[in-house]
Amino acid sequence: MEQAQRFGHVVMLGPTNAGKSTLLNRLIGQKVSIVSPKPQTTRNSISGILTEGGAQAVFLDTPGLHRQKRGIAPLLLRSAYAALGQADVVLVLLDGARYARDPEAMRDDLRSIVKAVESSNIPVVVALNKSDAVRDKARMLPVLQALGEALPAAELFPVSALKGQGVDTLLAALFARLPEGPHQYDPDEVSTAPVRFLAGEIVREKLFLALGEELPYSTAVTVDNWDEKSKPGLTKIQATILVGRESHKPMVIGKGGERIKDIGSKARTEIEEMLGAKVFLELWVKVRPNWDLDPALLRELGLGE
Repeated sequence: MEQAQRFGHVVMLGPTNAGKSTLLNRLIGQKVSIVSPKPQTTRNSISGILTEGGAQAVFLDTPGLHRQKRGIAPLLLRSAYAALGQADVVLVLLDGARYARDPEAMRDDLRSIVKAVESSNIPVVVALNKSDAVRDKARMLPVLQALGEALPAAELFPVSALKGQGVDTLLAALFARLPEGPHQYDPDEVSTAPVRFLAGEIVREKLFLALGEELPYSTAVTVDNWDEKSKPGLTKIQATILVGRESHKPMVIGKGGERIKDIGSKARTEIEEMLGAKVFLELWVKVRPNWDLDPALLRELGLGE
């Protein structure tokens, strides 16, 4: 008897820096979401598609839940909660190592998560990430107890998104909870996001990693031109890094233009790997005060309503 196909959306929900983007890239087997040690790196609900056997899941990596109320933070929260409307399964990802050190942080994080999922009948699976980094396993007992009280119907899986430990077991549990139905995408598709968007995200990741703690989160990347036709085998991309203040522009450019060159070089290499083609990447830096208050630009970035 032929196995019934399963298809559905898995919404990844959790606080900032829990490792959602790292887990998504691990599940899909390649990068579809940018990774940074900084919180609030993910701004959109990034999708990754995984097809294995009779199951196909569309994973939505949402912005991290947080309590900030300034800038684009409220938009990020709305984006995360809005994704729940598409969910067939909710995957809650939590930082086990952090909670072992600070149980109160977990209680604060769980309040917003429970509030988001308690009114729905969507199956909830909890992945306790980074728990392999906790040497004294006794410190995990209060964490497990608090999780059981807050989300009693959820099944719990310890994982390491970075090392891949426990990920296969977690994936099997997620697939088993998907509803029966035909697959919606070709088996070789890995994301519903257009490559133009993913290229902009790669530039933004390299920007975050290059700047360290120097620049606030008042940066954005727009892809202004994408040309695959004028020269066969070469994709020409023009992108703009937006900063909120004049003083931020030299931080991005760097002394003698070295920083922007390094950002561009690293981004170009990764975009070439994604496209499987040569890339000419041209980056510009423009000052645009209060860009995060511009409805038209926010819509272009996929953040507006």
